[in-house]
Amino acid sequence: MISKVISGQTFNRLCEYLCKDQSRALVIASEGVRDYQHGLMAQDFERQRAMNRNLKSPVLHMILSYYPGEQISDEQLAQIGKEYLELHGIKHTQFAIIKHTDRNHLHTHIIVNRVDNNGHTIKDNWIGYKGKKIAQALTLKYGLKQAEKKTPELTQLERRNTYEINRFKIFQIIHDILPKCLELEELRKGLEIHQIEMLYKFKGSTNKIEGVSFQMGNFKYKGSEVDRQFSYLNLKKAIIRNSVSQQIKKQPGSLMEKRLKSSSRMQQNSYWSGAGPMEGLLRPDQTGDYVPQELKKKKKRLRL
Repeated sequence: MISKVISGQTFNRLCEYLCKDQSRALVIASEGVRDYQHGLMAQDFERQRAMNRNLKSPVLHMILSYYPGEQISDEQLAQIGKEYLELHGIKHTQFAIIKHTDRNHLHTHIIVNRVDNNGHTIKDNWIGYKGKKIAQALTLKYGLKQAEKKTPELTQLERRNTYEINRFKIFQIIHDILPKCLELEELRKGLEIHQIEMLYKFKGSTNKIEGVSFQMGNFKYKGSEVDRQFSYLNLKKAIIRNSVSQQIKKQPGSLMEKRLKSSSRMQQNSYWSGAGPMEGLLRPDQTGDYVPQELKKKKKRLRL
């Protein structure tokens, strides 16, 4: 088992990134947070974090990766995760343990609030080094496969661990920079500051862009691989939204703002148009003055 620890400043993006895609993510244990919805989970973490606003890095993101091919039950993965926290001396605080199934090796992500239930700070001195030692001890305790020497499988696992960490770092940085960009060139320059290169894929020998990727060190990721919202097409849409929002701020009450609100209402109506019985129960109640468009039309007189 291999351990990695990353510090962070906000819970929102991490909870979304780790839990939103339920086809690959499963929360197998938690304490002090609503673990059935990533937005509510983040709110709970942030609410406790507010007890100690002076702490700049309240987030601990811990990753436990198991040897390729190992089969471990969810119950045992959860137990190992909890013992991992206990051996770190992390207690009386919120946490969530999430299993990911999108790789050929088992791995769990642990989100921990460094602001404990009493508002005190949980120390993280040498936590990365301690994590490696604790992982080795738990590997022996649970009879897991040990990495006594370098093998192609272990090398690949270590590389995958770094691959995932860098991918999340890129996700965080783009998430922070993109809302301020009015052109893709601004995003590219902003990423360069963080040693991330933004690369375009062109169609054949033409100058037509059909894709985008991001490179950090020796690792390269397609935009959609970092996150679906960062594909080339979705990045362009985000830039357009930023531009429209900027114009609305300069000219409040403008025709563009009215059109944007009208478009938003149309999207909401179309969202509910195909709703089934359960979705119908969840649909917001219509206001009393709502009249279907069909009933507003005058009936034609029947000519004899």
